Amino acid sequence: MDGIKQTKRRPARTVKVGNVLIGGGAPVSVQSMTNTITEDTLSTVRQIKELESYGCEIVRVAVNTTYAAQSLKDIIKQVSVPIIADIHFDHRLALAGVEAGVSGLRINPGNIGDKKKVKEVAAACKAQAIPIRIGVNSGSLEKGILDKNEGDFAAAMVESALKHIKLLEDESFYDIKISLKSTDVLTTVRGYELLAGHVDYPFHIGITEAGTVFSGAIKSGVGLGILLYKGLGDTIRVSLSDDPVMEVIAGYHILRDLGLREGGVQLISCPTCGRAEIDIVNIAKEFERISFKIKSSIKVAIMGCVVNGPGESAHADIGIAGGKGRSVLFAKGKIIGKFDNEEIFNVLIKEIENITGEKIL
Repeated sequence: MDGIKQTKRRPARTVKVGNVLIGGGAPVSVQSMTNTITEDTLSTVRQIKELESYGCEIVRVAVNTTYAAQSLKDIIKQVSVPIIADIHFDHRLALAGVEAGVSGLRINPGNIGDKKKVKEVAAACKAQAIPIRIGVNSGSLEKGILDKNEGDFAAAMVESALKHIKLLEDESFYDIKISLKSTDVLTTVRGYELLAGHVDYPFHIGITEAGTVFSGAIKSGVGLGILLYKGLGDTIRVSLSDDPVMEVIAGYHILRDLGLREGGVQLISCPTCGRAEIDIVNIAKEFERISFKIKSSIKVAIMGCVVNGPGESAHADIGIAGGKGRSVLFAKGKIIGKFDNEEIFNVLIKEIENITGEKIL
């Protein structure tokens, strides 16, 4: 990082979600959430399996009806990734999720009923070693808590989280993860900074309702980048108004760019200029579309001209640079072959398959 080092990771206790460790120095994991109707088991399983194929490590599903809860057992049987049930207001749904074999719950203890109901859920989770994520959102804070904190959303979220944590700790339950999410980047960052001074539970981080793939990925990249750089994140979700697969792809990009995860393709492509001899924009887009499932660590360059292409991307493992009628294939900055523009893309793909041993097309 050119002499600039990330802040040391915040020490946090370890929580186990299925086979995934969170906190305690474990790799920052990538999560997503299905957008299917959970009781539509076929569609939900199909989407979870697709998320798995892109490397998603934990999947959350909405459990807002009895029918959704009844579908959990069948869903869990058909997938490998840990499933977290997202519960609001009805503690019976949380108990049903535990019985179905979920790997975790996402609840706010304060909105599932009185202390007796919280005690029931905590006892059930404790018996099965199922962790609970306390999820606090700035848009759904308890009545009066924002006024009490004079309009300070970050402070209000922290107070809300501490209150919910105490409800579980009063039941001797400590298998907890916490999230404090806002649509505002700086509010989210400040909230986690404040909370870090109070607890050692692992943090699930994200910018809630971030937006579409374009605006949401940018906002999430900024927010999660700041938090991760400060060492304040143990598992992430990039919340996007799109196919959940895009959340996973964005999440891994953020982690790789911060040096927190390895594997996958790092694409280097030029911004194009008047020297470009090939349609660099569409070639780069097409390559990115098909490259997301590659697990091997490889840097691929797609450059618009032979003037600067090989030299500017000398650190790439493999790449192409466009020319008039013909383009070059290069590796580590050295030209290794020339091919017609019509075939250069397929040549690139075949060479990557040879290097990685993975089938792309």
